[in-house]
Amino acid sequence: MGTQKRTWLSHSLFSAGCLCKWTLLGLAMGGLVGLVGTAFSWAVETVTALRQSQGWLLYLLPAAGLLIVGLYHLLGIREDKGTNLVLLAVRENGRMDLRNMICIFIASVMTHLCGGSSGREGAALQIGGSMGATFAKVLKLDEADSRILVMSGMSACFAALFGTPVSAAFFAMEVISIGVLHYSALLPCMTAAIAGTGVARLFGMGPMQLQVLVPAAGWLSFGKTAAVALTCGLLSFVFCSAIRWAAKGYQRFLKNPYLRAAVGGGLVVLCSLLLGTRQYNGAGTETILAAFSQQQAWYVFLLKLLLTALTLGAGFKGGEIVPVFFVGSTCGSALSGLFGLDPSFAAAVGMISLFCGVTNCPLTTLFLSVELFGGEGAAFYGAAVAVAYISSGYAGLYSEQKILYSKFKPQFIDKKVG
Repeated sequence: MGTQKRTWLSHSLFSAGCLCKWTLLGLAMGGLVGLVGTAFSWAVETVTALRQSQGWLLYLLPAAGLLIVGLYHLLGIREDKGTNLVLLAVRENGRMDLRNMICIFIASVMTHLCGGSSGREGAALQIGGSMGATFAKVLKLDEADSRILVMSGMSACFAALFGTPVSAAFFAMEVISIGVLHYSALLPCMTAAIAGTGVARLFGMGPMQLQVLVPAAGWLSFGKTAAVALTCGLLSFVFCSAIRWAAKGYQRFLKNPYLRAAVGGGLVVLCSLLLGTRQYNGAGTETILAAFSQQQAWYVFLLKLLLTALTLGAGFKGGEIVPVFFVGSTCGSALSGLFGLDPSFAAAVGMISLFCGVTNCPLTTLFLSVELFGGEGAAFYGAAVAVAYISSGYAGLYSEQKILYSKFKPQFIDKKVG
């Protein structure tokens, strides 16, 4: 009995110590990373407004590409792995430091300033991950704790930018190795995400306000939901392939990274001029919001996909997730008339289905849908996530992401996406 009491006491003390340790570290990471993430979000919004008022800035996109490549070379980063580097930092303790944060912050702002078709999540994950890795070194944490702090940083910055703390925390835990959740990071990731969201809201930053008209529950409604989800699940393969093929095409025909950036920027400018609209430059938040209020034309999502592939493949920075939101919501909205659904509901299903397909993160997607759209349509969103997860196969945005367990059988496969 005495031995059992001592064991119980030692376990209790150890648990209490871990609780205090990771709560404090999570709060610290959330506060610091939240401030940087908020500054980044403000910078992107500011330069976006400037670009929209000063249309001539689009013509500077090739020059911005040259400066971005030069910045990375100046700071000694010859081969940028982007978000893949964050995945490696968690899974294999890959090297990250503040140089990565500085580069992605400045490069993403420059991309948005000059009209590259890009998002923000890639920057958020790299900013948060690099800050987490840096503070782990300062605190002299061991390898396992360092990985947890990297995930906490990812959660904090993602939450600060998107205002969705639960999905931010689960994304950091789920995206690394599909089929395995890093539950050991749950407390610090949730704490950091909540703190990061709180800091962002202190400065007036919040999530997108999206109103969704959910249909009455019924077999027909679920069938229509599944049809939209299936379409966007299959589209996820096209999206990921387009991003990958564009990058390979640039590298094959344009060996010099400076030339790739200049030519890629020129192609985006040319496409924008030929289309006669700036709708597809930048993140495209206005179009995402419009997709929830009125049905979109069938070609809108394809043009956004084209410009995003041309932008990111050439070496511009930012991320793919906001373009995923754009492509998914406009695709779903375009399908609303065909399936007799309200545009807002079809856009919501399209957005989360494509997100699930390209990230392979069903739990994150379900939490994201509830945080963005409310819990009224949770059953529909859950059905859409299930269909999209299966129909997307083993496609994925991040080449270093591992699928540990098969999507089709309870079987360990341990393969990379693609």
